[in-house]
Amino acid sequence: MARILNMDRTQLLGFVLLAALVFLVLPLALDAFRLNMVGKYLTYAFVAVGLVLCWGYGGILSLGQGVFFGLGGYCMAMFLKLEASTPEATAIQSTPGIPDFMDWNQVTALPWFWEPFHNLAFTLFAVIAVPVAFAFIIGVAMFKRRVGGVYFAIITQAVAAILSILIIGQQGYTGGVNGITDLRTLLGWDIRTDSARTILYFVNGGLLFVCLFIAAWIKSTKFGRILVAMRGREDRVRFSGYDVSAFKIFVFCVAAGMAAVGGAMFTLQVGFMSPTFVGIVPSIEMVIFCAVGGRLSILGAVYGTLLVNWGKTTFSETFPELWLFAMGAVFIGVVLAFPNGLAGLWTDHVAPRLPRRLGGRPRPEAAQPAPAE
Repeated sequence: MARILNMDRTQLLGFVLLAALVFLVLPLALDAFRLNMVGKYLTYAFVAVGLVLCWGYGGILSLGQGVFFGLGGYCMAMFLKLEASTPEATAIQSTPGIPDFMDWNQVTALPWFWEPFHNLAFTLFAVIAVPVAFAFIIGVAMFKRRVGGVYFAIITQAVAAILSILIIGQQGYTGGVNGITDLRTLLGWDIRTDSARTILYFVNGGLLFVCLFIAAWIKSTKFGRILVAMRGREDRVRFSGYDVSAFKIFVFCVAAGMAAVGGAMFTLQVGFMSPTFVGIVPSIEMVIFCAVGGRLSILGAVYGTLLVNWGKTTFSETFPELWLFAMGAVFIGVVLAFPNGLAGLWTDHVAPRLPRRLGGRPRPEAAQPAPAE
């Protein structure tokens, strides 16, 4: 696998250490409640890994990744809600057999676009297909017209705001501001128990590593090198005969698909989905996760996500009035002191001090002088 992904010893060691942390250290060190919280953090890491490809390597800053995270989550939530809304379970409603929020809003029949979500196979397909199709439409509309940079970032932010407003406004079909809640079972399996959430944690971690391997493979291919060239000098890549817009659309769709998988796992791990994960604020927070970890490092994005969310939880529990300021200070401090995030801190200050057999490189001041002739 390392040879296929063109990894050196340092990169392989990074994957091994992250796997040990996710699958061994954290499950042994944390109770079921805290482990489930870490599982929720890892769902955000899907978005951060996609942003490394999209922003770090492709130079495409998207401030609307919460849109794709939310769409994937809503697709999974629709299936789970329908499973919990059997005629027997909703017998007290005026219209049994439909979700409770629809009954509260005088919707008397299941909408047509909800019907396919009775099927799990279709749901799993829609979790990826719907956000990727939406990203494709945005990408074609923007990149074919050479819209990029700050303008693209603002447009994606506007899309996030519009979608969140739309979800809140269509309360009878989406659950409104409360979202889709009271999700109980997956094909009869109770997902609310501690044992179920622990299993979902490991499934979540496994899918995250699949996305990490996909991202590492993309980086190691010619496509990855073209992305880096596009970020530096897009005009030269275009003059070399490459269709820059097609590359941008593809990597934007890949990032959207990864975010969607994270959203679906969030719904399973936490048990609900609401528009608060679709709007501007969560989308900006996801960019912060990537920036703190290092926007050029897929492993750094995971560590950045874990660190920022751990800090957010700790500050909000201890200093509920100050946690927003603390998170902002951490972000500003990391960006000013370590522009390449945690990954830059590792490569610049830690890796040079490691033994060569662990992938370290000699420090410049320790290099031996050339022999005199």
